[in-house]
Amino acid sequence: MDRWKGRLALVTGASVGIGAAIAKSLVQHGMKVVGCARNVGQIENLAAECVSSGFSGTLIPYKCDLSVEDDMLSMFSWIKVQHQGVDVCINNAGLALPAPLLSGKTSGWRTMMDVNVIGLSVCTREAYQSMKERNIDDGHIININSMSGHRVVNNADVHFYSATKYAVTALTEGLRQELREAKTHIRATCISPGLVETEFAYRLLSENPEKAAATYKSIKCLQADDIANAVVYVLSAPPHVQIGDIQMKPVEQLT
Repeated sequence: MDRWKGRLALVTGASVGIGAAIAKSLVQHGMKVVGCARNVGQIENLAAECVSSGFSGTLIPYKCDLSVEDDMLSMFSWIKVQHQGVDVCINNAGLALPAPLLSGKTSGWRTMMDVNVIGLSVCTREAYQSMKERNIDDGHIININSMSGHRVVNNADVHFYSATKYAVTALTEGLRQELREAKTHIRATCISPGLVETEFAYRLLSENPEKAAATYKSIKCLQADDIANAVVYVLSAPPHVQIGDIQMKPVEQLT
């Protein structure tokens, strides 16, 4: 990770869970990290924690709604003015809403598409353009995907969510191919976790918190730090190594 010290990473959805763990880990390894989310107060608290822990990097909170393109474009413009540009982009922001295919609300489908697919794609495009205009040839774009991007579980509440994550799988491979055609050494990677003990289930099952809690108690789940460690592993790979997709599951997870 030495070559990343002092360089800038953008982490979306950095206020809680996996995004917060990734942001904290990269700051610990000496990177400048712009952590964005709609709730910037939690990132400010995390930034203060990083300072008090004596980490060599810096966490810079930025308020951004990943469903609003103008918010994302403004963020990249601000990064350009304040910090030159992005060297690493970690598309972590994502959400699932209980919206079955036969009865779900269109608004729920659209929200998941806007954040999980369009927001990810806008950030990817803008990060690449930031790297290109500064002749950054060793940048990295990492998409935090899901095992739901590789198989469909028998649960109507997450079928549309799974479709958005299948899109992330396709987008990451398409990105890798376009980067090769562009003759750049910028790399693209997917990290696809199974069940991770975060706020995810509580948001998905907001009307049934007992069911959400039971989900996490059913097996020994992955922790957010496990995903952060995978990000560090990916960024630490030698320049000639392309890690396409890391699929991670708890040992006890069946599907």
